[in-house]
Amino acid sequence: MSDTVDTRTGGFLTGLSDTLWRRPKLLVFLLILPPALWLGIIYLGSLFALLAQSFFSIDEFTGIIQYEFTLKTYGELLRPSNFDIIIRTVVMSAAVTVGAAVIGFPVAYYAARYARGKWKAIFYLGVMMPLWSSYLVKVYSWKLILAKEGILNWLFETLHLGWLLNAYLSIPVIGGNSLSVSTTGTFLVFLYVWLPFMILPIQASLERVPHSMLEASGDLGAHPAQTFRHVLFPLALPGVIAGSIFTFSLTLGDYIIPQIVGTSRRFIGQAVYAYQGTAGNIPLAAAFAVVPILLMAVYLWMAKRQGAFDAL
Repeated sequence: MSDTVDTRTGGFLTGLSDTLWRRPKLLVFLLILPPALWLGIIYLGSLFALLAQSFFSIDEFTGIIQYEFTLKTYGELLRPSNFDIIIRTVVMSAAVTVGAAVIGFPVAYYAARYARGKWKAIFYLGVMMPLWSSYLVKVYSWKLILAKEGILNWLFETLHLGWLLNAYLSIPVIGGNSLSVSTTGTFLVFLYVWLPFMILPIQASLERVPHSMLEASGDLGAHPAQTFRHVLFPLALPGVIAGSIFTFSLTLGDYIIPQIVGTSRRFIGQAVYAYQGTAGNIPLAAAFAVVPILLMAVYLWMAKRQGAFDAL
């Protein structure tokens, strides 16, 4: 009896293996089916549920959600207080993206052109190591660094540069408030946390640029600045855009950094948490959550046209 069962099992597995070998598309379908179901049901399903909630409204007197189709909730996003949150978040995301590109490009260029052997390994280790530590640990560490009693304020005070913070950052740090509760501090922490996501795509894009093209530009009489502007940067632009996808989107939806390091002025992530968790206004929270989705949809469409996905 046992031999019969083993024979049938072996025959079934052999037949299944032969079928999958003759029909490779069926094998691919079976392999993709579990993650596709997970993505379709859990991820996309939750997004559609979120989108549906944004078309409802809440009764201002009873606080009960009215399950009737309306655009009233999206109209509330145009209120000055809510619209300021959206503008503030978008401006911060754009500033972090530009800052990461300015700082990350020279680092990526050095790694792509000059780092070899163990130095390239050290480069990857230095870039990736911050990603290995806890996200909360990094944020709280920066809060201590930027605090009034922190090392940064101590350094400026020791070098008698406190006037620099007061004059150019408009923050009375010495004897007053600290960078740990300022917009500038929020920007610095965002920049530090997301910088590796900008460096790596740029570095990968720069490695694809033939060195002979830079030499040819110099042979034709172009200055280094002209070579950078007309040859190097256009060829590396897909990598910059690819990195900006990460930095822009991650800043756009982040909740923790503005909550720990930021000021009392909210970002989109904080608004979603406040309206859903505290105020119970789920439709307005859903409408706020739809804003980054729409912004990133447009941004990804523009990035695809620039060939940014080739640098990922």
